[in-house]
Amino acid sequence: MAGRPEPHAPPLFPLPRERREITPGAVHVPGWLDADAQRALVDACRGWAAGPVPMRHTRLPGGGVMSVQTVCVGWHWQPYHYTRTATDVNGARVAPFPDWLRELGRRALADAYEDEAAGDGYDPDTVLVNFYDGAATMGMHQDKDERSRAPVVSLSVGDTCVFRLGNTENRGRPYEDVELASGDLLVFGGPSRLAFHGVPKVYPGTGDPATGLATGRLNLTMRVTGLTGPASPGR
Repeated sequence: MAGRPEPHAPPLFPLPRERREITPGAVHVPGWLDADAQRALVDACRGWAAGPVPMRHTRLPGGGVMSVQTVCVGWHWQPYHYTRTATDVNGARVAPFPDWLRELGRRALADAYEDEAAGDGYDPDTVLVNFYDGAATMGMHQDKDERSRAPVVSLSVGDTCVFRLGNTENRGRPYEDVELASGDLLVFGGPSRLAFHGVPKVYPGTGDPATGLATGRLNLTMRVTGLTGPASPGR
């Protein structure tokens, strides 16, 4: 998360920068996090990245390695299940999920769905923090390793990216590309909870160093695993 790349041109296509429902259950709220909140998230992510389980490039069962770097809090995700300890990294137990982040998730749902009651009972117990450098991408996938189908809350800090939100049946069309900038909130739940989604492109140099992130993009996704106990079974 250090070093400043040469500035790149901003995205070439105009996209809406006001709150909107992209598909039923999927809502984009631009600029939801103010500058102080973004800096606080960057500081928290740096702490988690240092351990007890450090940030790493996740290795997939087929041998491939993800281009994003990931650190987990609350539960540790590895393809394709959750555990309390990072058996694929160093065997340590992941950092606990903080109460302040849970409250942030509840406020996010209330604001995204414009309903004060929307966050009632929302109890996220894991967050996956992905760090994208200028070359990192994320292929189309579903967040389906959770037993719960409670909404996913996604927060972005740093460089702008193209977020591709697809359908629930396959990785192809129909899908829609949405520009996620620093401070943006995206929630997907209800009919869109299992929508395929990915990040085909990041625009290096488009973030604001005032966030505390000199380069790259941080994405935090809060989820409700629906799991209890020390670990979940593998799949």
